[in-house]
Amino acid sequence: MSRIPSWIRLRPSGGTDFTKVNGLINELGLHTVCRSAKCPNINECWGRGTATFMLLGNFCTRNCKFCVVPSGRPRGVDMDEPRRVAEAARMMNLRHVVLTSVARDDLPDGGSYIFAETIRCIRRELLEAAVEVLTPDFQGDEKSLATVFEAQPDVFNHNVETVKRLQAAIRPQASYGRSLAVLRAAEQWPKRIVVKSGLMVGLGETNEEIEEAMRDMLEAGVHLLTLGQYLQPSREHRPVDRYMMPREFAVFEKKALEMGFLGVASGPLIRSSYRAEELLKAAREALTAAS
Repeated sequence: MSRIPSWIRLRPSGGTDFTKVNGLINELGLHTVCRSAKCPNINECWGRGTATFMLLGNFCTRNCKFCVVPSGRPRGVDMDEPRRVAEAARMMNLRHVVLTSVARDDLPDGGSYIFAETIRCIRRELLEAAVEVLTPDFQGDEKSLATVFEAQPDVFNHNVETVKRLQAAIRPQASYGRSLAVLRAAEQWPKRIVVKSGLMVGLGETNEEIEEAMRDMLEAGVHLLTLGQYLQPSREHRPVDRYMMPREFAVFEKKALEMGFLGVASGPLIRSSYRAEELLKAAREALTAAS
């Protein structure tokens, strides 16, 4: 793996809140994308008492070339998981709960029912909390998407992940057009949902292709954008093509805001749910001002 540059700093583990969150997750038998995907922000986020819950187990039916979550045959669906996630969110007193999952192409609904039920359980436990979902594409199935939309998450996030040219190599079981269609469906849902998506850089794309993808996401109705550096999780994964410097991320953030995105998080260690509460606040303020 290529040497990580000096401007990418990973914090060491530790702290009371980190230990508390780690213990709670283990006690309730839950998964987090923070741990399963080796997120570089795990120490900061867990140190602040926040986490992104990963639903539907820890084995993914897909084999994306950037992702370290294990690929394989998933186990059955844990129907009690939504209740335990809501319990963990209550015990952590979260104001913004982020839910994601592995891809479950083995299930007729792709796991959409578990997303919806978890949203409902959280609403019962934490009346004031915002709920954000980061979902797979559910193979573009309209009924599965509607199941999630009807539960009324505050934010619907689905990542395009990389530029159009690299989709087949990086996400062989997904597609650029399908992802854009999923985002467009969320934006067109009758009850407003803030729509979010994200890109990684360093997979072999050009700056011009990044801008093209940003325009495509904006046209599909995306309100919030995250842009972060791809970090190779193991030697078996796609090598890093380049490390974008912080000032370059700042340039893309400025361009994205000028294009019309309502909120942008752009930086080397930015990930989909990083400071999600702050991005939602920015979107709500912009939508209120525009109405």
